[in-house]
Amino acid sequence: METLRWRDGALELIDQRLLPSRFEYVRCASASETAEAIRSMVVRGAPAIGCAAAYGMAVEAKAARELQPDNFQDRLEQAFARLAAARPTAVNLRWAIERMRRCLEGAAALTPEAIGDALLAEAHRIRDEDIAANRALGCHGAALLPDPVTVLTHCNAGALATAGHGTALGIIRSAVEAGKRVKVFVDETRPFLQGARLTAWELAEERIAVTLVADVAAGYLMGCGEVDAVIVGADRVAANGDVANKIGTYPLAVLAERHGIPFYVACPISTFDLRVASGAEIPIEERPGSEVVGFADQRWAPEGIAVRNPAFDVTPAELVTALVTERGVLHAPNRRSIHVLLS
Repeated sequence: METLRWRDGALELIDQRLLPSRFEYVRCASASETAEAIRSMVVRGAPAIGCAAAYGMAVEAKAARELQPDNFQDRLEQAFARLAAARPTAVNLRWAIERMRRCLEGAAALTPEAIGDALLAEAHRIRDEDIAANRALGCHGAALLPDPVTVLTHCNAGALATAGHGTALGIIRSAVEAGKRVKVFVDETRPFLQGARLTAWELAEERIAVTLVADVAAGYLMGCGEVDAVIVGADRVAANGDVANKIGTYPLAVLAERHGIPFYVACPISTFDLRVASGAEIPIEERPGSEVVGFADQRWAPEGIAVRNPAFDVTPAELVTALVTERGVLHAPNRRSIHVLLS
C-alpha cells in the first residue's frame, strides 16, 4: 500500500475520505491540487502531509518548467504560500516546505527543468527518510511493550498517515514482527472517524487483532484493566514536550494517568517545533461544522445548531510517559531533554 506515489509525472494520493468502502487514488498535477487534497483530507496525518507538500512543489516545478526564470521563481513562490496555508497545526507541512525551499535556493543557478529535477529528487528523499524513520521509531517503541500486550490507539497514525509503516501503528507493526502477541483497541475518533475507517481497516488488512470501540469507552476499558498501554501519534511537539494531536488525545492521557497506564507518543524528529515554547502557542485548526452534524450523506443534528469543531488538542508533557522517536525513547520529556535529543 502506497499512501502517496509519483506516477507519470504527477503525485497520486490514496483518497482517505472514501476508505474503507472504496480504494482510489487522486491525481495531483499542480501545487493547487495538492493543497486542496491536503485541505480536504484526501491525505492526512502529519508526516504524509509533509511528504505530499514536498511532491506538490515538485509537480508545480514540472508544470512550470517552460516559463522564463523570473516567472518560474514567482510561480514557485506562489506554490510555497498555497501549500503552507493548507493546514495550520501539523508542523511537518512547514518543515517539508522549508526543506524544499532550501533545495530550491541551492539549485537557483540551474535551468527551470534542472531545478524541477532537483526538487523531485528532494521529495523522494523526504519520502524515503520518513519510511526509514518510522521503521527505526517502530523498533524503539516495540521494545517498550510487554508480551502479550493490549494497546489502545486513537485516530490514525499508521501507514496512511505517513509515507509507510506508520508511527503509532509502526510501533504495533514492529512489535508483531518481533513475535509479540498484540491486541489493539481502536477509538472511532469522532467526528471524522479516522480510527473506525482507517486504523481499523489497516490493522484488519494485516490480520492484527483489532477491536473498534466508541471514543467514550476508553475509560471503561482502562478501569476494567483491559488496556496495557496507550500509543498515539503527534502533529506537533513543542519545545517543552507538550503534544498536539487529534482531538480526544488529551482526555486519553488524563485517563491513562488516573489508571497508571503508560501513555506513549510516537513522533519523528520532523514533528518537533522548537520555535514553539509550549502547547499554548500551537495553532489549533477549526474545521467545518458539517463534519460534526453528520457524516457523508447522513445528518443527525438539528438544522441551524451552533457547532465547534477543533481538530486537535494539546496534551501537557507531564502526562506523557515517553516520546518515541527514530533516535530513541525520551522518558518524561522536558525542555532540556528534548534539546539534548535534537542537538
